[in-house]
Amino acid sequence: MILTPAAAPFRTQLRVRYADTDAAGVVYYANYLTYFEVARVDLLRFLGLPINDVQERGVVLPVIEARCTYRRPARLDDLLEVFVFPAELANARFSFTYEVRRGDEVLATGMTRHAVVDIASGRPMALPDWLRKLFELVPPAEHRA
Repeated sequence: MILTPAAAPFRTQLRVRYADTDAAGVVYYANYLTYFEVARVDLLRFLGLPINDVQERGVVLPVIEARCTYRRPARLDDLLEVFVFPAELANARFSFTYEVRRGDEVLATGMTRHAVVDIASGRPMALPDWLRKLFELVPPAEHRA
């Protein structure tokens, strides 16, 4: 199942901290992956399933692939919006795409692909129905964390 990014994305905000920047005062490239994680975790919480609840159900969702394309630099104290779009739901994996924006300006885009893994065995498992149903509820773009 492919969900289109035209469907209403989830949006969260964050402010660039000093610790996020490099010696040039620009957000260090690897921190965008952290921003993606913040958006994913906020999305789950917004949908009523905090990440610790997922783990309590015996499931972990490790990242198995990540990509980021950098377009413009973010800087200290910038207020950023991170949009996350559920992109793919397969049998034992799923993916998200992301946009990091400062106002109307797109600073970075990316994607993460996740496996669904049983905590007890450490083996891949089918996407549980309760998780599939949550991801099919794409929240409105107006949400702000």
